[in-house]
Amino acid sequence: MNYTQLKDNIADYCENEFTNDEYATFTQLAEQRIYSSCQPPAIRKNVTGQTTASNKYLEQPSDFLYTYSLAVIDPTTGAYDYLLNKDVNYIRQAFPFPAVTGKPTHYAYFDDNTFILGPTPDATYTMELHYGYYPESIVTAGTSWLGDNFDSALFNGAMVEAITFMKGEPDLVKLYEERYIQSIALLKNMADGKLRQDAYRDGQVRVKVA
Repeated sequence: MNYTQLKDNIADYCENEFTNDEYATFTQLAEQRIYSSCQPPAIRKNVTGQTTASNKYLEQPSDFLYTYSLAVIDPTTGAYDYLLNKDVNYIRQAFPFPAVTGKPTHYAYFDDNTFILGPTPDATYTMELHYGYYPESIVTAGTSWLGDNFDSALFNGAMVEAITFMKGEPDLVKLYEERYIQSIALLKNMADGKLRQDAYRDGQVRVKVA
């Protein structure tokens, strides 16, 4: 389902025409709810960056939301060493002297744009960050992973917002809330379940036969 189809479906089901801004609001609120409820591949990203010798801070990507992992790549062997996430006060306590440098082993969220590393890097290291972010909305992109792969969650989420905006009957709001919850449960089953396992390691899902 692309954005044009989504808008048409919302209008048909609501039997009402909305403005472009209203369609965008319904859709983007639904996307935010969905991306905050489960972790499909569409909200994962990988980037590399570099530390600066004697600088204990590492800048975050502009679209960064949260970390899956942060690793330092050994410049000689290419091996990945994953840093441990701690609080800023732990970094300050465990590595109290910024002038004492070494290969980073720990990190913390220092502020909205920066990580603090411990110990302070003694050289330029390549870092690999695997993180969560909000992908471009279907409103501006025209298509999205959700629209292509799980449009029921997107549609039902947008319908909840549209019906609420229209001050629809409580039973109708409840109906779409229930449909949205069912869609999210199915999406979580795929994104947080099936996409994180395989039949070789975990076995196939089995339904008990009565």
